[in-house]
Amino acid sequence: MRRSLFLLLLALPTALLAAQGPAPERPPQEDRWITLGTRGGPIASPIRSQPANLLLNGGRAYLIDAGDGTAGQLAKAGVPANRIQAVFVSHLHFDHTAGLAGLLGLRWQTNAPNRLRIYGPPGTAALVDGLLASMVPGTTAGYGVPGTPQADPRGQVEVTELRDGATVALDGMTIRARSNSHYSFAPGSDLAARYQSLSLRFDLPGRSIVYTGDTGPSAAVEALARGADLLVAEMMDVEDTIAKVRLASPDLDPRAAAGMEAHLRNHHLLPGDVGRLAAQAGVGAVVVTHFVGAETGSPAHLAYLREIAEHYDGPVVIANDLEGF
Repeated sequence: MRRSLFLLLLALPTALLAAQGPAPERPPQEDRWITLGTRGGPIASPIRSQPANLLLNGGRAYLIDAGDGTAGQLAKAGVPANRIQAVFVSHLHFDHTAGLAGLLGLRWQTNAPNRLRIYGPPGTAALVDGLLASMVPGTTAGYGVPGTPQADPRGQVEVTELRDGATVALDGMTIRARSNSHYSFAPGSDLAARYQSLSLRFDLPGRSIVYTGDTGPSAAVEALARGADLLVAEMMDVEDTIAKVRLASPDLDPRAAAGMEAHLRNHHLLPGDVGRLAAQAGVGAVVVTHFVGAETGSPAHLAYLREIAEHYDGPVVIANDLEGF
């Protein structure tokens, strides 16, 4: 029987009821998924940082997407940039990658002891090459002290590009990637061959977590998420987003505006889509991120939860920045 929204919220496990603020220290064997940034682009928010997530597992730290502001959010979570072992990039849109430059710069400045492994879709190597090239003036000048040894940032990074169906074994985890429906390039086209948007599944020793990244409804993502303990899903109020973009960019070229609107409507998940995905995949709980819509305190915010609950009767929370699950 479908639960009421009130009972649904009461049913949230304690793992989903994290307080906002710096994450407390926990035993290294306990895994946590921390939503560093929960605001989808393209409009910046004064209360939410751009999409970024921190996975702690076995005392190691991994970054999943790196939107603008990631380095500061890591500091708030109590995790220095040079502790990150690997970065997983879901796709190459700016709200998911803009913080990578800051992360690379901080790691160079603090002499990070480990080589940073970066995994992402086709195009990730070109992105990282460009970021490293942009660091040349700063790393060459250094601190302006003649004779100071300087580390080459290119030696601190290792990039692996992933395509649909790829599997990565890393530090006791198994990570699987599936191409989703955030892009709709014609099959067989040059753009379809060059770019993919990925959803990722992290199978840890104790549980499984699926991160949709940005996607529209997708059979591949549903298959990837089947039976997962936790689904971390993007969700947008598309009408609200379109209105905000039009307000922020009143002179946007009409063709660009039409393309943007088609993208938002076809390549993202609405609340009902999240509920159907969670129910059909049989996941244990849902955390909503990449959120764009009415905030807490608005009746529309509760309406999002009601729409999800029409299809899925498990625990659901719309995450804020710096919450742990």
